[in-house]
Amino acid sequence: MKQAIVGFLLDEEEHWVAKLSCGHNQHVRHNPPWQNRSWVVTDEGRKRKIGFRINCKKCDLNAPKDWR
Repeated sequence: MKQAIVGFLLDEEEHWVAKLSCGHNQHVRHNPPWQNRSWVVTDEGRKRKIGFRINCKKCDLNAPKDWR
């Protein structure tokens, strides 16, 4: 299910995590060649993705929310 990105945070290993409108969190790593998300490494790149909708795997599984 597609959900909008509402913010970002760093996890304990300093990997970027997107906070989604549904209350779930999802890693958005830049890890070429598997994941090419160079936008995540800059403040401006992350700001441009606020409101962008990504597939939330946790919603698909009816998982509990990560945050309130």
